[in-house]
Formats: sequence, C-alpha cells, structure tokens
Amino acid sequence: MELVDTHAHLNDEKFSEDLAEVVARAKEAGVSGIINMGDTMESSARVVELAGAMEGLFAGVGIHPEEAREMTGEDDDRLAAWAENPKVAAIGEIGLDYYWEKDPERRLLQKKMFIRQLDLARQLHLPVCIHDREAHGDLLAILKREGKGLRGVLHCYSGSLEMARDIFRMGWFIGVDGPLTFKNAAKLPEIIAYAPRDMVLVETDAPYMAPVPVRGKRNEPAYVRHVAEKVAEIWGVSLEEAAAQTTRNAEHIYTKIKSL
Repeated sequence: MELVDTHAHLNDEKFSEDLAEVVARAKEAGVSGIINMGDTMESSARVVELAGAMEGLFAGVGIHPEEAREMTGEDDDRLAAWAENPKVAAIGEIGLDYYWEKDPERRLLQKKMFIRQLDLARQLHLPVCIHDREAHGDLLAILKREGKGLRGVLHCYSGSLEMARDIFRMGWFIGVDGPLTFKNAAKLPEIIAYAPRDMVLVETDAPYMAPVPVRGKRNEPAYVRHVAEKVAEIWGVSLEEAAAQTTRNAEHIYTKIKSL
C-alpha cells in the first residue's frame, strides 16, 4: 500500500526535535511522498531545503493569506527560481482567510497577493495549493476569473457541496484531512461520497488537526492513513483501493512527485 500526504508543515517548530523519526514513521506507514508547504518566503526556503535533504519530501512555495503584504519583484524572482527545483511541486499554500482577517483593506491585500501568485503559478507551469477559510464566495469568484489555465487543490476543504460541484467542473481537486474523521464532520462525508474519485486527495496538515483515533495529539504524516481509511469507508472500498486511487490523484496533479 502506498499513500501520499499532499499537505504538511514539517518545517513547524513542533518537529524541530524529531523530524527524521517523523519521516521514518511515515515511510513505515506506507507514505511514499509528503508535500511540505511553505507559508512565508522564509518557510518556503526551509521546505525547499528539507526536500533536498530528505527522500520522499517535496515542497510547495508561496505566501499564506495570513501573511498578506505587498509582493515585490524579488519575491517573484525567488519563487521562480525555486520552481525550477525538481522537488518543488506547487505554488502554495496561498489563498484567502477571512476567519482571522476582518479589515476590508487587509482582505483586499489578501486578494491582490492571491491573484499575483496565481498568475505566477501559470507562468511557472505549476499547480497551486489553496487555503480557503470563510472566504468561499470571493475565492471561487477569483478562481473562475483568474484561474484559467491553472490546476490545483482546495486543501482542507470546508466549502459546501454546491461549491464542490463548481470546483470539480473546473477540473480542480479537493484535499481532506483529520476533520473528515470527526463526529461533527457534518457535510464533508457527503461531499466525499459525491466527489469524483479521481478528484480527491488525502492530507494531514501536520502538525494540526490530527484525525481520530489520535485526535488531540501532534499530527504527523503517518496519520494520513486514518484519513484514507475514512475515505475508503465512505466510498465502500478497501483501504488499499482508496490509497491507490488517492495516490494516483496526487501524482496526476502534482506531477513532480511521480518523476522522482
């Protein structure tokens, strides 16, 4: 059995003491690839460094909406240089976050930065990994307007079934993590049951949101297996089938992980 954790943050300080052991446990659990997402220019540099140093690690580079600021030409140049690295699989984690940000001007800055990074991803021929928290309307409108010629993933999907239908029609993927396994998962199991099986990815968002039965602990890539188990249950297939399908999906959207 082979799994890909398509979204983690192993550069987080919570892994500073035992990163090698965390990666080893993931391999033992059948996780053949981990995409480690940056959220600032500094953390993007770090995930590129880790990808180069550790087998099975890949990187996403970009600026998270919580870090919204005016981007510079130097930012563009650094992202473009990283994109040439064979282990940089995506521009991400980028997007919109209105949960924390209520100020209209700051939200506008998020949108400007998001659009700029979408355009950069198009030029660099890379997929995008998108963060969307309580910004569904604006984010979908931007993707419909600015996402032409792009493919990507709405990570830790939290939108409605109606929004998911739009996302799938656009040829975009959704990523699911620990919340799918929670008792209060609400609409998410229904969305996974509806979703085309070739448009779903499994992820951890480690160290956050550990799935049942390890909820409350520090999350890590080995636990993506529990997310895949829940997907298998919803689809009515074996864990091996769900793992194979979601791994094919990961290799389809994040093509660099298949080439190495």
